[in-house]
Amino acid sequence: MKLKVLVVAGDGIGPEVTAEASRILRSVAELGGYEFEFREALIGGAAIKAQGTPLPQATLDGALESDAVLLGAVGGNEFNSLPPDKRPEAGLLQIRQALGGFANLRPAFAHPALAANSPLKPEVIDGADILFVRELLGGLYFGEPRQWDREAGSAWNTMRYTRDEVIRVARVAFELAQKRRKKLTSVDKANVLEVSQLWRATVTEVAKDYPDVTLDHQYVDAMSMHLMNTPRSYDVVLTENLFGDILSDESAVITGSLGMLPSATIGGQVNLYEPVHGSAPDIAGKGLANPLGAILTAAMLLRHSGNLEQDAAAIETAVRKVLEQGYRTADLARSEKDKKMVLSTQEMGKQVHETLNEIIDRRQAMHAV
Repeated sequence: MKLKVLVVAGDGIGPEVTAEASRILRSVAELGGYEFEFREALIGGAAIKAQGTPLPQATLDGALESDAVLLGAVGGNEFNSLPPDKRPEAGLLQIRQALGGFANLRPAFAHPALAANSPLKPEVIDGADILFVRELLGGLYFGEPRQWDREAGSAWNTMRYTRDEVIRVARVAFELAQKRRKKLTSVDKANVLEVSQLWRATVTEVAKDYPDVTLDHQYVDAMSMHLMNTPRSYDVVLTENLFGDILSDESAVITGSLGMLPSATIGGQVNLYEPVHGSAPDIAGKGLANPLGAILTAAMLLRHSGNLEQDAAAIETAVRKVLEQGYRTADLARSEKDKKMVLSTQEMGKQVHETLNEIIDRRQAMHAV
């Protein structure tokens, strides 16, 4: 098994959490006898400082030559005065577009060990396991024309989708639903937006090819309420770019921290993997960042780019066991008991690493019997 991974740590806490995710991947490679090649490149604010652009050509070339890209985070307040197309976030949008990944997978799940961290009642979130499939290359974020006319005091963006764009992301969602609980919820605003009417009609058409998957539709405003009231009712949630961005972030309350959530962008030439959290510049370099979202992102990398399901599941099990043992990073420590078990970024990474090694060693021993 060979896998070429480009690591673009980015800004803020990105380098810290990405280092722990990379360490986990290296351990999997060593224990499994795989050949993983890691290279590093700049993106975002780090690239602006070094080369004057948020996405250097060398980074883009390296990404396109890789099997997967592992990204930390981009952004920082010091860059807010730059024009939008020169800010760190522009580099992220550019690499997403260049790699061609159109389906962003964002899991949201309830860890029993973190039930007290959620503002929702334990009986509401218990067993919740949602996979958001967010269309990533269309809608308001990429639609043209777009402009801020400062002299006129007006601005506009364009929400645009084609039927083919909806079909391709819908097929990804239906295929993932077939591997899970065979239920798909499509989210739109078809009572107001023509774009959503196209979306709903197209998803309904695609559903005919997946008779084993139950499809239902929800308006985005209603869905934002249902996620908080009945999250266990949902399996795979399919939606367009803007709605998916908002709903998947909202779902972090189910888990108890945005720092726990991974994501994968698939469907293009090269898959891109990044934790959902931002760069958090206020805690960068202090060892306070939660690396578990990045580590779980590494698991998604193994699953979707390496086809290494057992190893991906082993990482997820290691994270669960560490949390069950009471270990926490600062963002997860809500009670006095939790605060006695707080680990730094590196200490949490080490704890997961040791637990993962035990799981893989045990698995290999069983196979050898």
